[in-house]
Amino acid sequence: MGYLINRRTREFTQEDISKIANTFHQWRNPNGNYQDVKGFCFSASIDRVRELDYVLTPGRYVGLPDEEDDFDFNERFTKLKAEFEEQLKEEERLNKLILENLSKIIL
Repeated sequence: MGYLINRRTREFTQEDISKIANTFHQWRNPNGNYQDVKGFCFSASIDRVRELDYVLTPGRYVGLPDEEDDFDFNERFTKLKAEFEEQLKEEERLNKLILENLSKIIL
């Protein structure tokens, strides 16, 4: 939620603020229709907090949202490996060029 305005500051849109506020009010209201949402909110019992040794890091309770990931590891790895091999060849070419130029300078 929100967007980064610099490396340390995240600002929320009015829609984000409304969603958070509405979720809070639903949670507080015994007749509200509050539901836990992975990656957004979770109502932990004191027993659950005790089980986790009173550590209040949100990720331990909220978890990550269920999202489809179109990431293909094999495809990405193959692409990165090929790119790395090209960079190694370029490094070798540049090192030879540097040595040639240095030999011209040194008497």
